[in-house]
Amino acid sequence: MDFYASISEVIDLRSFSNLWFWIALAVMWSTVSHWVMGVPWDLVQRARRRGGPAGEDVHQLARIYAARLRHMGSSAGAWLVGVVAFLLTTLGLLGFVYGLEFAQALLCLMLPMTLVGALSLHTAARIEPLEGPALYHALASHRRRVQALGVVSIFVTAMWGMYQNLRIGVL
Repeated sequence: MDFYASISEVIDLRSFSNLWFWIALAVMWSTVSHWVMGVPWDLVQRARRRGGPAGEDVHQLARIYAARLRHMGSSAGAWLVGVVAFLLTTLGLLGFVYGLEFAQALLCLMLPMTLVGALSLHTAARIEPLEGPALYHALASHRRRVQALGVVSIFVTAMWGMYQNLRIGVL
């Protein structure tokens, strides 16, 4: 097999038929589900069971992450919304008007992450005054919402990817 053929097979812009895209999708959702508002989920579970230093760690990490998100939202929120809207619109146009599969795949990754970001910003405002079991409950609620969004996103991405692979395979 030719070296260039090997490279073009590994770096393929037909994303939905590429294993690396699906690995990236799985790793992305796994990471987002594990790190809940900047706090690793295993630490939240340990704090629920034992409290003590783990509970203090959860409270501090959640407070720091929430303050950081709220600061970014208040200082650069309008610019961030504009840039993200521009990127998503550009990917949508490139992907669905001009038929670029790579842009469709990036949109399938970025659009749900934008929703996770908005959900995190909303949760950051809610968890600031919380401590102990109320904080753990809010973090668990946020995690469930993120996981539900992940399930829907993976399902829609898989259906669209199968459709694209079948459509291109027939052509």
